[in-house]
Amino acid sequence: QGRLVESGGGLVQAGGSLSLSCAASRRIFSNYIMAWFRQAPGKEREFVAAIRWRFGNTYYADSVKGRFTISRDNAKNSVYLQMNSLKPEDTAVYYCATDPDGTYYYTDRTEYDYWGQGTQVTVSS
Repeated sequence: QGRLVESGGGLVQAGGSLSLSCAASRRIFSNYIMAWFRQAPGKEREFVAAIRWRFGNTYYADSVKGRFTISRDNAKNSVYLQMNSLKPEDTAVYYCATDPDGTYYYTDRTEYDYWGQGTQVTVSS
C-alpha cells in the first residue's frame, strides 16, 4: 500500500496557524478514507478529522470544528490539515492515517490500516 509521509509541523504561538501535509507514495483510490489523528504526551491517540476520497465528505472532532479544515488533492495523492486559531491544547504529534475500505467508524483509530510517522505541532501560550 505504500507509505504516508507527513510534513508541516512546527512551533507556533497561540492564535496562529499551521498547515500539515500528508503524501501517499501510491495512488489513493475512491473508496479510501484519509484521516488525521493526534497524540499528546500521556494521552491516547485521538481523532481530529477525516475525509472520504470519492466525494470529499469531511468529519471533525468537536474540539477542532470551525478551526481546522481537512482537504485533499487527488492529483498529488495528498491530504492536508489547515489549522487556525491554534491553542496550547492542540500541542501533539499529528498522524496521517488511511483505511482503504472507507470505514464508517472513522473516529476509531483501530479502523485504520496505514499510518505515517507523525509530525510534531507545538503551540505556545
